[in-house]
Amino acid sequence: MPRSGEPVTTTPVDAFTTLPDPAQASSLADLVKRLRLLKVWAGNPSYGTIKDRINAAWTAAGRPAGELVCKSTVAYCFRPGRRRWDTDLVIAVIQALHPDTGYVALWRQALRVIGGEIEAVSRVRVQDSLPQDLDGFTGRTGELDRLRCAVQGGKAVVVSAIEGMAGVGKTRLAVHAGHLLHREQPFERVLFVDLRGFDPDPAQPPADPAAVLDGFLRLLGVPGQQIPHGLEARAAAYRGRLAGTRALVVLDNAATTEQVRPLLPATPGCLTLVTSRRRLADLHPATHLSVDAFNPDEALAFLARTVPGVPAGSDPRAADRIARRCGYLPLALGLVAGHIRNTPGWTLTDHADRLDERHHDRRLDTGIELALTLSYQHLPADQRRLLRLLALHPGQDLDAYAAAALADTDLDTARARLHHLRDDHLLEQAAPGRYTFHDLTRAYATIRATDEEPPPARRAALTRLFDHYLATSAAAMNTLHPAEALIRPRILPAGTPTPELPDPDSAREWLDTERPALVAVAVHTATRGWPAHTTLLSRVLQRYLAAGGHNADAVMVHGHGHHAARQSGDPIGQAHGLIDIGFTYGRLGRYGWAAESLQEAVNLFRHADHLAGQGRASDNLGDGDEPPGRHQMAIDRSAQALTVFRQVDDRVGEAYALEGLGLIHLELGRPGSAAGHLQRALALFLQVGDHAGETWTHEGLGLLHTRLGHPVEAAEHYHQALAICRAAGDRYGEARVLNSLGEAAHTAGRPCDALNHHTAAHAVVADTGDRPQQARALTGIGHAHRALGNRVLAREHYRYALALYTGLGRPEAYQTRAHLADVDPTATSSERQ
Repeated sequence: MPRSGEPVTTTPVDAFTTLPDPAQASSLADLVKRLRLLKVWAGNPSYGTIKDRINAAWTAAGRPAGELVCKSTVAYCFRPGRRRWDTDLVIAVIQALHPDTGYVALWRQALRVIGGEIEAVSRVRVQDSLPQDLDGFTGRTGELDRLRCAVQGGKAVVVSAIEGMAGVGKTRLAVHAGHLLHREQPFERVLFVDLRGFDPDPAQPPADPAAVLDGFLRLLGVPGQQIPHGLEARAAAYRGRLAGTRALVVLDNAATTEQVRPLLPATPGCLTLVTSRRRLADLHPATHLSVDAFNPDEALAFLARTVPGVPAGSDPRAADRIARRCGYLPLALGLVAGHIRNTPGWTLTDHADRLDERHHDRRLDTGIELALTLSYQHLPADQRRLLRLLALHPGQDLDAYAAAALADTDLDTARARLHHLRDDHLLEQAAPGRYTFHDLTRAYATIRATDEEPPPARRAALTRLFDHYLATSAAAMNTLHPAEALIRPRILPAGTPTPELPDPDSAREWLDTERPALVAVAVHTATRGWPAHTTLLSRVLQRYLAAGGHNADAVMVHGHGHHAARQSGDPIGQAHGLIDIGFTYGRLGRYGWAAESLQEAVNLFRHADHLAGQGRASDNLGDGDEPPGRHQMAIDRSAQALTVFRQVDDRVGEAYALEGLGLIHLELGRPGSAAGHLQRALALFLQVGDHAGETWTHEGLGLLHTRLGHPVEAAEHYHQALAICRAAGDRYGEARVLNSLGEAAHTAGRPCDALNHHTAAHAVVADTGDRPQQARALTGIGHAHRALGNRVLAREHYRYALALYTGLGRPEAYQTRAHLADVDPTATSSERQ
C-alpha cells in the first residue's frame, strides 16, 4: 500500500531497473515525471526518509539547523503541475536517491537548459511610474469614491483589490485611480508591474515575485550586488526601503494571493492596488472592488466621448446596439470606437448594422473577439502586417527600433504605425516610447500571424529582430568597456535602424531598459532555431550581467548560450558559456557547480587546443586552489597563452596572462619575477582602460608587498583597488579588497585597523551573500580579537568561519580549526573536526 501522502502512480516495469535519463526531458513537467520515476527506481523511499538523508548530508557539510529541509518541502519537489523549482534542493534529492557523481551531473545539466517554464517566470519588467492615463476617463465614479475613502488619513496600510473578467477595464481603473490620487496628494514613490497572471502565451507565465522584488529594489536605489538572493530576504529589504515613505504600488493582473503577498509593502502610508481576474479574498483588502462591464449609461457616455460628432443615422438607438453588441466591455468598446474614427462618412447605424452582420456571419461569441476582428480587418495592410509581426516578439514590451526590425522599415514609419495602433486600442503604451499588448489582443494577433504570415516570413522578421538586439548590445558593450572589444566576438551591424549610444550612460540605460527583452531573446533563440544568436548574445552580455549583479539572468542567458553551442556543435562557444555559468554560480554560492562548470570548460578548451580559453577558465577556477605540484603546469599554460596573445596583438588577453603569471610566481615564492609580471600587467591595463584588470593587479601587488614586509606600499595598492571597486559599484570586489587590507594590517601588527577593515568587509558581504569572503572576514575578525587579547570573541568568530568553510568544502577549514584550537583548547572534538 502507498504511504500516506505519497503519490499513487502507474509505473512501467523497467522503471525499477532503468535509471531515468534527465537529458531526454523536454519540459519541467517531464523532469518532474522523471524525478518521480527515480524515486521508484531507488526503492520508493518515503518523503521523510529522503528528508532525513538530505539533512544528514547538509548537517555534515556544516549547514546550520535553520536551513534544513522539512518533509512537505521535499514532497513539493515531486508534485506535478509545477512552474518553479528550488534547484539546490532538487539536486540534494537526486543525491539522496542516487549519489553517483556522473548521474547528478546529468541532472544539473538538464536543470540548466530545461525550459522556459522555470526561466520565463523570472523575466518581468517593473516601472517607477504609472502607465499613461486614459484621456477623459469615463464612469466608475462609485469605485473611485471608495478608493478615495480607503486612503483618507494616510496612516494605515491599505490594500485595494480590483477584480473582474477580462476586458472589463481593471487596469485602466487602477491606473486612472493612481493618477487621480497622485494629483490630489503626491506619492513619494510609485511602483508598477504587470504580473502576467493570465497571459494565454505559455512563454509569458505569471511573474516570479522574487524577480519582481529584484526589479523593485533596483528602482528603489539598491545596487544589484546588494540585492539578497532569497524571496524572504528580498521582501524584507523591499519593506525596509519603503518604510517611512508614502508609496503607491500597483500590482496588475495578479494570479494568486501567493504571488502578491511578498510584494505588499506592509508599511503605513502606502497604498497597494491589486488587479486580478480572481477573487483574492485571502489578502483581506481594505477595499474590495468587483468590477463589472459598463452599465448601459456608462457605455453610451464612453461612445459619446470617444467618437463625438458621428451622426446616429436612421436608427436613433444605434449607439445602444453598438454597446450591447460589445457586451458593454470597455476593451471592446475602445476597439470599436477606434474603427468608427477611421471610417469617415459612416453613421452609427451603419456601424451597428455592420456589427450585427459580422456577428451573424462569423458566429462570434464575444464582444471582444468581434471588436478585434472588425478593428483588424479595417486596418491598412501595412498596419495589419505590423500588428501580426509584433505578436512574434518574445518579450513583454518593445520600442520603435524593434518594430522597425520586425517590419523591415525605417524608424519614422515604425513610430507612426505604432502610434496609430495605440490610438486604435490595439496596442497599449507601457511607458514613453514602449508598447505592449493586452493579453487578449496578443493572442488574437498571434493567431493572425500564424494564419497569414508564411513560416519563412516569420523567421525572416525574427532574424532581423535578433540581429538588432545582438548588434545594439555589442555597440553598448563597446561603449561601456572599449578595452574588451578585442576579446568579445565581432558582431556585424544590423540591417535595420539602431539607437545611437555615444556615451556610457546612454549605453547602460539601453541595456537596463532592454534587459528583460534580451533575456527573452536568449531563451527564444536557443530553443527555436537561432543557436548562433544565443551563443553570441551570451558572450556579449557577460560583463554587463556580472557587473550589474543580474545573477539569475546571467544563469539563464549563459545556460542557454552553452546549450545552444552544444546543440550546434560549437565546443568553443560551449566552453565560454561554461566559464560564464561557473563565474555566476560562484557569485550565488554554488561552488560545487561553479568548479564543475569551469573544469568542464578547461577540458573543452584543452581538447580544442584553445590556449587563451584554457587560461581564462583556469584563472576563474583559481590557481590558489590547485595543488603546488601543478603550479608549473599553470605557468606553462599561461606562458603559452601569453605568446598567443602577443602574436595576435590582444593586449587585454596579454595583460590578464601576465597578471595570472605574477600571482603564480608569488605563490611559488618568486617575488622578483612576480613583481615584473604584475607591473607589466598593470601598465597594459592602464593603457587599454580595463578597470577590472587594474583592480586584480593592484590586489596582487598589495599581496606581494605584504609578503615582502612593505605595509605602506601594500596599503597604497589596496586603496587604489578599493577606489576602483567603489567607483564601479563592485560590491564583491569591495569586500575582497577590504579583507586584503585587513590581512595586511594584521601582518603589520595593527589589529585595530585589521578589525575595522574586516568588519567593513563583513558588512558588505551581508548584502552580497558572498560566503567565502564572509568566512574570510570572520577569520580576520577572529585574528584581530585574538591579538587584542579577547579570546572569547576570537573563538566565536573562528567558530562561525569554520562552519562556513566546512559547508563550502574549502581547504581554509583546516587552518581555521587550528586557530580555534589555539584559542580554546577545551573545544569539543566535533567543533574542530
